[in-house]
Amino acid sequence: MLDGASKAFFSILAHSGALKKVASRFGMRRPTSFARRFIAGEEIAEAIEVARALETRGFTHTLDLLGESVANLAGADAATRGYLRVVDAIVEAGVGRNISLKLTQLGLDVDKASAIDNLRRILDRAEPAGFFVRVDMENSPYTEVTLEIFETMWQQGYREMGVVLQSALYRSEKDLARINALGASIRLVKGAYKEPKSVAYQKKEDVDAAYERMMKVLLVEGRYPAIATHDPAMIHLAKTWAAEHGVGSDRFEFQMLYGIRRDLQAGLMADRFHVRVYVPFGREWFPYFMRRLGERPANIAFVLRGLAREK
Repeated sequence: MLDGASKAFFSILAHSGALKKVASRFGMRRPTSFARRFIAGEEIAEAIEVARALETRGFTHTLDLLGESVANLAGADAATRGYLRVVDAIVEAGVGRNISLKLTQLGLDVDKASAIDNLRRILDRAEPAGFFVRVDMENSPYTEVTLEIFETMWQQGYREMGVVLQSALYRSEKDLARINALGASIRLVKGAYKEPKSVAYQKKEDVDAAYERMMKVLLVEGRYPAIATHDPAMIHLAKTWAAEHGVGSDRFEFQMLYGIRRDLQAGLMADRFHVRVYVPFGREWFPYFMRRLGERPANIAFVLRGLAREK
């Protein structure tokens, strides 16, 4: 994990309009372009091609049409219609039916009621077609409202959906109990956002300790939890804890990001664990890409080598 200053630096880059414009022009220009290590492409057809390749190797996947923080209801409606097209394209292609989305992409910053309506539009198309929909968690100002909306949809009878919790936030252990009480599925992550010390642990060891505590509860008490990590120590701990407590590999899955620690992904598959790969795609890929760089020094080194080769 990078220090706080480095993560903050990449967070600033993620919101740079000028850099985004340059990246959009050059970042996906060729199949060997550096960003394609982490992004499936800009179009759904490219994401489906990646999904097929993963399935041939035994992996499952979740597809994420990148985008967040739309500024108006027209943008939220466009994003919603984009997801409806993704659902239809996945059905037509015959690949696994699992998607992830963000509520700010559906208009949460503009109007909460509209965001709920847009989520319902997607669920109404996706659930009858056999999809599972994961509501991603964004930075801490959105935590409570995201959980409130998730609970609202759950209480209205939508069951093929899950949510994400971040161990970096102090509140997340209580939120875990809250979502477990519903009987909903949780994806557990450490957290990619730079958060203030008033709401989040600042030291890696504290984030890791919270992750460990939450993971142990989820494996024993959760409904098919997703242990989302690239940390070999956490993976080993999850495997050991599950074995010691009689939790079969059919009761949970590991999740990892497309293009990151493919060695760990392959090793888990070889050990007969379920591995789902988070496959992001879409034209709004730059902010996501910057956050990935901010998480691990190895990611930065990879990109710098790629840029040098392209030059």
